[in-house]
Parts: sequence; structure tokens; C-alpha cells
Amino acid sequence: MKKHTRLLPLLLAAFLTVGLCACAGEKTTPEATIPTAQSAATTLPTEAAPETTPATTPETRMIVDGNGREVEIPYTVESIVCVGVGALRYTCYMQGQDLVVGVEDYETKAGMSRLYNYVNFDRFGSLPVTGTNGEPFVEEIINVGPQVIVMSSYASVDPNELQSKTGIPVVMVPGSDTTLDDKAYETIRILGELYGKEDRAEELTVYLHGIEKDLAQRVEGIPEEDKPTAYVCGVSFKGAHGFEGTEAFYGPFELIQANNLANTTGQTGAFDIDLEQVLQWDPQFIFVDFNGMSLINEDYAANPDFYNSLTAVQEGRVYSQISFRSSASNLETALAAVSYTHLRAYYAATILYPEQFADVEIEAKTGEIFETLLGSNPYNDLKESGYEFKAVTIGE
Repeated sequence: MKKHTRLLPLLLAAFLTVGLCACAGEKTTPEATIPTAQSAATTLPTEAAPETTPATTPETRMIVDGNGREVEIPYTVESIVCVGVGALRYTCYMQGQDLVVGVEDYETKAGMSRLYNYVNFDRFGSLPVTGTNGEPFVEEIINVGPQVIVMSSYASVDPNELQSKTGIPVVMVPGSDTTLDDKAYETIRILGELYGKEDRAEELTVYLHGIEKDLAQRVEGIPEEDKPTAYVCGVSFKGAHGFEGTEAFYGPFELIQANNLANTTGQTGAFDIDLEQVLQWDPQFIFVDFNGMSLINEDYAANPDFYNSLTAVQEGRVYSQISFRSSASNLETALAAVSYTHLRAYYAATILYPEQFADVEIEAKTGEIFETLLGSNPYNDLKESGYEFKAVTIGE
């Protein structure tokens, strides 16, 4: 009995050792590991995929306008009202006419002297009237609810004041009362940024610089003494004017460096001149703005001797200018007028400088300019209405 009693603890110890080894083996086998609920919840993948947030378009952006004002505007501009001469014209050049939801009163009347209006009249003629001659109608602007008001420097109200009254951002553009100056190009640039049409702004800028370069190169090197004298009459400013209405530094003449007699007066811009001065000058070429033609013809009926004493009238050197100044300057007709008159496609130039412009076909060049700036070519409509680049007879 004592012998068996002595063996029992040894056997129990052996069994316990084997059991413990077996348990230890089970713990080192991965398949046998069963995580608890808590450990499963806290276990993370080795490389968690980063969370992505869809890109969103900002609601607004900032623009610096022609007055150096920082203006907060919608990120995408979809509706505008234009205030002041030039704002709507340049908007049309920038192909932004479909954004317009209100116009000044004179835009509801079709005008051949404002071709941007003529080609878009189906739209502009039926829009609500939101101002007159640069004076905005605040309540009407609020009623049509544009996202942005585009104002030219020719408007008669302070942009900050209008912005405060309407609660609508006002973006100023310089506009231009001549042809291709820095203000014209700056207006194109600002509107390109405003409308999200930077490519159009670049295209137009390159094209217009090309026009300037072409004109300048053709007349480069012509001695001043070889340039014939020219007088433009019937120029519109604050209404129609007759033979006395002329202009110093007349835009189309400046582009071709013409010998404009009005430049010698010390005046700038459009003005009425003493007709005795014109008699003393006796210009070699006379260009008549269609806007003043009826007044000139009426005056001819009363004073034929004055006109018939001018050499240019006697020798048939009187030519038309399609009106380009109506609510400031219209580039398309200003450039075409240069084309026709001084290029025969840029017409006084084929007359003033026939050798330099002999290769230019006026109607083709005019059509190109109209298509580029207006998106269509209304030259045939102009001709049918009597507004044509041609030699004219005063009094008929």
C-alpha cells in the first residue's frame, strides 16, 4: 500500500504536465485563436483607405475692376445688367449678350449706327428697361435681379453707392470713346475675367492688335508732306451735327495716321468749327458721317455756293463714313470705316493711300471685322439702308 501511495502523486504530476503542454500548443496555433468581441472591435486594418471628399466649386470669387475695387461676385456669372455707354457694347463683343436681363431705354430702339444692338435686337428690344443714358433705375434693376451690374466709366452714379442701394455687386469697366486705346483693351480683359471668357478676350485682343499693326505698317514711312489733307464732317456728339461738326484726333484717322486738319486747331475730341476755317483749309478729301448727312444736305440747299467753292466737292473727292459714334464709339464700324476709307478695305486709305492699300477688298475686310466682333455680318443690311462706304455727292 505504501508503494502505490507513493506513485499516485507522480502520475498526477505527469498528467498535469502533458495537459499543460497540450494547452500551450493550442495557444500558439493561429487557427485556434478566437478574438473576443472587444478585441475584434478595436482591430484596425494595416493600411486604412483615406476618406475622400468630393471637390466643390466655390460659390464666389473676387475680381478687381477698372477702378481698382475688389468686388466679390458669383463664381459663375449667369445674369447681368449694363449701366453706361460702352458696357453693353463690349459685352456683345465678348459674346456675353445672352447674360443680359435688362437694358437702358435707347437699347429698346433698333439703330443701324449701333450694330451690336442691331444684330441682337430680337433679344434687347423686349428686355425690361433698367436705366437711361447711364442713370440706373434702382428698383427696376432689383426687380430683374441680375447677379452682377456692369458699369462703364461714363455712367452717372458712384459704383459703391449703386452696390449699396441694390445689394448687387457692381463691376466697373473703363469703356472707350475712341477706337483702340488702352481703355478698350482693359475693358475686354476685365469682361473676359468676369464672364469666364478669358479665351475670347485673348482672341479679340490678338485680332485687334493685328488690325492696328497692319494699318500702321501700311502707312509707315509715308512722309508727312505726302499725306493728303482730310476733313471729316457730320460727326455726332451730343446729337447730330452738320458740316461744322468735326473731330480732332478722329479715331479712324488716327489709326492710319491721316493728315486730319482738325488736329491743327488745338482742340481735342468732337466740336463745331467755324466754316470759314474749312474754306481756308480747302481740304483735298472730305469724309461725311452718315449721321449728319441730312443736315448737310439741308444746308447745301440753302448755301450751295459755300460747298461748291470747295475743291474736294468740285472734283468729287467726298466720301462716306458709316457712323461709328453713337452712344460712344462702336469699334466694328470705326475699324471698318478705316478699312474702307483708308484701305479700300481699310476705303479712305485706298483713296488717301491707294498704293499702300491696293490689295485690300473693302467688303471682304468689313465682313471679317463684323464677323469677328459681332458674330454676324450686317453689311448688306447697311447697304440696303443707304449706309455704304462710297463716294457721295453733297446735296443729293
